[in-house]
Amino acid sequence: MQIYNSLSQAIHPPIPLANGAVAAGFPSPAGDYLDSRIDIYEYLIQHPTATFYVRVKGNSMINAAIHDGDLLVVDRSVEPKNNQIVVAIIDGEFTVKRISKYNNKLYLIPENEKFKPIEITETMDFDVWGVVTYVIHKP
Repeated sequence: MQIYNSLSQAIHPPIPLANGAVAAGFPSPAGDYLDSRIDIYEYLIQHPTATFYVRVKGNSMINAAIHDGDLLVVDRSVEPKNNQIVVAIIDGEFTVKRISKYNNKLYLIPENEKFKPIEITETMDFDVWGVVTYVIHKP
């Protein structure tokens, strides 16, 4: 898993934002002009000193639309909540999974039926490294 600190990224000018939302049905000719500009860094990053980019390797989260090669925006300052997608460290290995507490037990749940949930036990060296706030996927 590759990790990139958001502070190490170059400053880029804001990108033009097309007016309104993009129709997923029939297009509207009225929406063919630019409305304003959006700074994608400012949009994605709420806590710059605690935010990192992580490149995904593997396919255990494909049913959550997280694919091999995607970039995750991970905020280490956000407190994880039940059923959020997190980057965790288990016995020194990074993994991305959905965190779930059930019957007073903690699990990391994959989003692919080919993988099994991981029950977190006291014998494991476990830490939630950060909460996934955005997924950047290249089609």
